[in-house]
Amino acid sequence: MNIGEAARRSGLPAKTLRYYEDIGLIAPSGRRHNGYRDYSERDVRLLRFVQRARSLGFSVRQCRELLDLYLDHRRTSADVKRIALERIAEIERKIRELEAMKAALKHLAEKCHGDERPDCPILEDLAAEVEERELA
Repeated sequence: MNIGEAARRSGLPAKTLRYYEDIGLIAPSGRRHNGYRDYSERDVRLLRFVQRARSLGFSVRQCRELLDLYLDHRRTSADVKRIALERIAEIERKIRELEAMKAALKHLAEKCHGDERPDCPILEDLAAEVEERELA
């Protein structure tokens, strides 16, 4: 099938398929006599696999590892689990960072009167960060 049909069936834009081919993540089964990419049902399954992995936030590097493991019938589930646990740790780190940002913004918002006065602790805090960097 052509790239448009593979894109439609995988749920990915054709541009993404081309990108995955450029970085060597997925390659179409072959080329037609006119040079156009030719995708198979297997290619579409692999594209769906990558799409699902990406939707869970796995990096391209991690997707490459997962694909390699998926295609290796001698794999160990421990290797797959290791990658999933790495992703969980990344998510937990990001959650902690977001919670810290939320707390800082909440604190600043609580200090701000939110009225007609020009003084604003939020802007003062942001300006202090800029001034500290300029002095460094």
